[in-house]
Amino acid sequence: MILSDQSPVTHSEPLPPATDVVVIGGGVIGACTAWYLAGAGLRVLLCDKGRIAGEQSSRNWGWVRQQGRDPAELPIMMESNRIWQGLAADIGEDVGFRQHGVLYIAESREDSERHEAWVRLATEHGLESILLTPDEIRSRLPGLQGNWLGGVITPSDGRAEPFEAVPAIARACAGRGVVIRENCAVRGLETGGGRVSGVITEDGAVACDSVVLAGGAWSSMFLGSLGIRFPQLTVKSTVARTAPVADFYPGNAACANLAFRRREDGGYTIAPGDIHEHSLSCDSLRYAVPFIQVLKQSWHETRLRMDGGSPGGHCYTRRWPLDGESPFERQRVLNPRPDPAVMERLNRSLAQRLPALAGTTLVESWAGMIDTTPDVVPVIDRVGAIPGLVLGSGFSGHGFGIGPAAGRILADLVQGNAPGHDLGRFRFGRFSDGSPIEPGPAL
Repeated sequence: MILSDQSPVTHSEPLPPATDVVVIGGGVIGACTAWYLAGAGLRVLLCDKGRIAGEQSSRNWGWVRQQGRDPAELPIMMESNRIWQGLAADIGEDVGFRQHGVLYIAESREDSERHEAWVRLATEHGLESILLTPDEIRSRLPGLQGNWLGGVITPSDGRAEPFEAVPAIARACAGRGVVIRENCAVRGLETGGGRVSGVITEDGAVACDSVVLAGGAWSSMFLGSLGIRFPQLTVKSTVARTAPVADFYPGNAACANLAFRRREDGGYTIAPGDIHEHSLSCDSLRYAVPFIQVLKQSWHETRLRMDGGSPGGHCYTRRWPLDGESPFERQRVLNPRPDPAVMERLNRSLAQRLPALAGTTLVESWAGMIDTTPDVVPVIDRVGAIPGLVLGSGFSGHGFGIGPAAGRILADLVQGNAPGHDLGRFRFGRFSDGSPIEPGPAL
């Protein structure tokens, strides 16, 4: 079910000589942006160097989560939740969205205090997050093993199927007239009159007035080729799914070392929840200073590797000729191997925590590269150095759920419309204007 560069090409429409907007990146952010731009009557070209949803947009946990969001993200995520509720009707396909809540379990006093603070914030925004007692958790998850102090649940949170939802949104975009090209890397931009005038793809040039860069883990590399610094690193997360089993819990839940959600195919998506890996590269040194705070915050969860698993390998050229092969063509889809040690730990956690899943066949495992920023929240902003360029990237593992509303906002930024939310926290200039870096929630 996981897409790769070996998956069949689904979209291969001819490139137009000109369009209004080019969207770079066929993940959830790019697809949703294209959907709203086309809905506003603009001509749109959506290009992906590999496959629609080939990277993290089909590899994430499938959580549509308001709970635990950065305070600045929460209003946007609440809008996105409302969009998810009507998305199937809007695009004409089921995306697997179901509202069964997200449950976090507190196993330390620090967890409990964080949950209590969250409920106060949620209440301010009119969100119905509820603190749970240990007995209430047992009644919801009678088979769960462990010692906990309580928990918190947001009943309106939900889940969807990433490998189904994003391709479905792309098909709906095509139905609205969006031209979609897979296996078509955008090598760079053309400018004229001090602003964007077009893009150069591996298959030719396309004139346009605006470009939306929704390149996920590749965004920093693309901007670097334009002489623009964007501090962004990647971490690898290993995930698996079980064979179909009895439905012991219909929603999403997370405890100290295990996260799981029910799937529409009758199995469960499972992940360790407290481990991620970072492959050291030149960017690790280049952006070490802005990432110091978040590294301190997540040091016990981070494993450093020297395997070249980051985009472009350990190091990469920051310039390439636009008439020759780019790094995006040499690595169409980031398809890292799941970590065997993490899988072994995951099997132990299932046996210890969820007897209902102990011994269940893990029919598939995979890994994804999560793009993250120093403060663990995205950039949703125009890039001032190049008028006509809009950036939506660095969603730090939060992008799938918030994608529909983020796409709507990016489409409004392209059109010069008011975004409807305070985007100060997500401005591009925060990494260069001397602002303090304040990491948001890591989950």
